[in-house]
Amino acid sequence: MKMGFRFDLLVLAVALLSTPALSDLVLTRVDRRVDLTSHIVRITSTLKVENTGKDSVSEVLLVFPERQAKNLAYLTALSSTGKGKAKTAAVNLPVKNVNSEGMPPALVAYSVSLPEGGLGKGESFTFDVSVVFTHSLQPFPEKITQADTQLLVFEESAYFLSPYAVKVQSLTVKLPHPRVESYTKLENTKIQGSEIKYGPYENLAPFSYSPIVVHFESNQPFVVARELVREIEVSHWGNVQVTENYDLVHGGSQIKGEFSRLDYQARPHIRGAAAFRNLIAKLPPRAHSVYYRDAIGNISTSHLWGDARKTELEIEPRYPMFGGWRTAFTIGYGLPLQDFLFKSGGKRFLNISFGSPISEIIIDTLIVKVVLPEGSRDISVSTPFPVKQWEETKFSHLDVVGRPVVALEKSKVVPEHDQYFQVYYKFNSISMLREPIMLISGFFFLFVACIVYVHADLSISKSSASYLAKVQWEEVQSVIQQVNNLINRCLTVHDKLDASLRDLSRTGDVQACKTARKQADGLLKELSKELKPLLSILQTSPQAVQILPKVEELVVKEKELQDKLMVKHTTVVECYEKKVSGREIENRIASQQNKITALRQEVDDLLDFIDEL
Repeated sequence: MKMGFRFDLLVLAVALLSTPALSDLVLTRVDRRVDLTSHIVRITSTLKVENTGKDSVSEVLLVFPERQAKNLAYLTALSSTGKGKAKTAAVNLPVKNVNSEGMPPALVAYSVSLPEGGLGKGESFTFDVSVVFTHSLQPFPEKITQADTQLLVFEESAYFLSPYAVKVQSLTVKLPHPRVESYTKLENTKIQGSEIKYGPYENLAPFSYSPIVVHFESNQPFVVARELVREIEVSHWGNVQVTENYDLVHGGSQIKGEFSRLDYQARPHIRGAAAFRNLIAKLPPRAHSVYYRDAIGNISTSHLWGDARKTELEIEPRYPMFGGWRTAFTIGYGLPLQDFLFKSGGKRFLNISFGSPISEIIIDTLIVKVVLPEGSRDISVSTPFPVKQWEETKFSHLDVVGRPVVALEKSKVVPEHDQYFQVYYKFNSISMLREPIMLISGFFFLFVACIVYVHADLSISKSSASYLAKVQWEEVQSVIQQVNNLINRCLTVHDKLDASLRDLSRTGDVQACKTARKQADGLLKELSKELKPLLSILQTSPQAVQILPKVEELVVKEKELQDKLMVKHTTVVECYEKKVSGREIENRIASQQNKITALRQEVDDLLDFIDEL
């Protein structure tokens, strides 16, 4: 990985050194400070620019290598005068992406517009540039065990890359702590505690470039949200409901080997140093009704505290987050409407923050949806940075035409994007009465319907065909139930007959077995007599036409089952009287038993079928 990186930097350096300066501007001093204390790379540069040419200059170019610009998330330029306590308030300078002529193809350029009037001959101007990069720290090694610490690689240039000559420049790299695996050593390089200092370097030509690589330890939470969807629902009844759905991943070195929960709980700072187990979400003051849940349900391992100035929610996932591990969860909370909704110029506007309340999080894709009350119109949005925008419609309870939704999307979002944005719209206060009127009307019509129902005679005439058919069907159901009961009683007699054979094999008492057979014959004959009138009723009822074949089949199968059982019983008793061996008895009744088992199953299936009807 490092050899390929150095080759790319060498090619870039050769291309840059062969590129001429773009103007007569000179950077008389450049002080850069790189903050690597989290997984978000922040670079702050103080530039003092001087115009050595004859013509006035209105802009200053900032350039970045193309591979670095792909991860550029935030860029701002501020001008200020004075130092320390005498320093005046900072003023934002407009910054835009440009395609400058004469620029090497490996570079991406941004233009910083100077204050009105520009920079005249011999004049100088000082301003600060803040740059934030995502995914610029690469884990090396890419995979580590549970017990290993996380090592990261940072790549930069010791010289400030600029299309202008630089008289004096310095670079300071601040690390999370003093442990450094390795770093590029150049002239005027020293390390002090957790800081590596390069320079000062003097009289650098335009596009000077000197690559450096810092390999250092960092176990800071590598929190990356692949996607975050924030839904902000405005209710004019006094509440702003915020729901945030996170798809989170640990973006650092991936864990290899098995994870030991026991080792982690015993020594979490040693056997899980590269993992994080909680996050802090800084919610707006007076947040209420806070919840935290995932696909399984509510997560109780969270803590909430706050005062009049802030509300903090400590989020603890169901398991510690190691490199490459993912989790998805939702947090929600309510906010007082009067803190975020205002009026201006005949319009209402929502003024609320854009980014995530979780500290030091990188969001690859952030979608913010603002759900306005039904009936809102003339909607417009004001954001402090470019976003992709579209509109949707959401239906909720008691909605007729749906609620308008303004959707905003931005990629590569960092904490610096957590700025306030505004959604302007018009809303007629009378529309607030729509839902109460709908509720009142609904209850009114419900009461009227109840009164009509109570006083109306909805009974069916006993002489009508439908009533007679209903009565006949109820009679058929009663007869079928009686048939089922009789068949079940017959099956009980069958079971007793089988039990007498088991007693015979155990005691050898033939006379007791014959007595049981005689009792069974008597009971089965009585049950057969009770079945006949019931079958006659079904055969004469028009309502039983469909069910009658199944009932008749049930009676036939039960009768056939009786016959087989009697044959089996007679065979076994005769064998015992003749003192035939048990194995021989089993051989003689084997085929009979198979038929009995099949018939019993058919009878049970028919009973189940008729019960379902």
